[in-house]
Amino acid sequence: MNRNKFAVVSICILIAIVLGQFTGIREFVQGRGAEEFGEDAFGWFADSKGEEKLLSTIQEEAAKLRIEPIDAVIDRVWKAIPGYNGLEVDVESTYQKARLKPEGSAIEYVYREIKPKVNLDDLGPHPIYRGNPNKPMVAFMINVAWGNEYIVPMLDILDETKVKATFFLDGSWLKKNAEMALEIQKRGHQIENHAYSHPNMSQLESTRARLEISKTKDLLKEKLGVENRWFAPPSGDFNDKTVILAAEQGLKTVLWTLDTVDWMKPPAASIVSKIAKKVEPGSLILMHPTASSRDALKGMITAIRNKGLILGTVDETLSPNRVNTP
Repeated sequence: MNRNKFAVVSICILIAIVLGQFTGIREFVQGRGAEEFGEDAFGWFADSKGEEKLLSTIQEEAAKLRIEPIDAVIDRVWKAIPGYNGLEVDVESTYQKARLKPEGSAIEYVYREIKPKVNLDDLGPHPIYRGNPNKPMVAFMINVAWGNEYIVPMLDILDETKVKATFFLDGSWLKKNAEMALEIQKRGHQIENHAYSHPNMSQLESTRARLEISKTKDLLKEKLGVENRWFAPPSGDFNDKTVILAAEQGLKTVLWTLDTVDWMKPPAASIVSKIAKKVEPGSLILMHPTASSRDALKGMITAIRNKGLILGTVDETLSPNRVNTP
């Protein structure tokens, strides 16, 4: 009998413990604990739905804002024309930035450029006369083989107007005027290759033509530390062989879109008028250190900017990089 009583008592105690625990759990679930749990779950659900909507909004807007890249091409008239990068919204970066801001804040879109499938390097050796017409940038090409007295005044105007130009130096001039070349470089301008002795390149046999380019390329490295990339044939005279010989030395052959014809000493006003009328996105504008270009330079810069165009170097103008990226 004692054993039976002990078993009954033990069972009763166990039932009491279980009921007590169950009752506590029920009270917790039905009381404040359940309420808090329910609110948290609903909050998590609501937050998830809000972020899903934010991401969807960004994705929809990204599709509208996308600008496709433009491939480099060989044009029948203009020969090699560089490509131009496209633009797209970086959805992930934009989303991560937006979700940290207070609800209702304007979305700040993060952009990245899209490279073309075809670039200048893919086209092979061809002359280049202009930049991509979709890129609102133009460049001054200043060919230097003479005219030292006008160089510093032109540099001063470029400084004053915050413009960087590209100077193509004749090698024989560079050899005799290294200090002036260093001054051009010190002012922040791009310096490139204009052959050595200002010859008509198309009339030279291959060995001499190659030497005209290489001697100046070597001088640019020796005197200025310049890694030469572009070659401007003197007087714009060249043939297919010239372009190939330059390409063999890692140089692209560049000419001009618009010519100031400043060597004929036209009035400055006529140069400004011509540039104002004809300049377009991608134009490469040829000049020399002359009195005419010195006097027209500031007016040309104003006319170009009045058309909403940006002045850059040849390197910048012919690159596929975008301007005015958000």
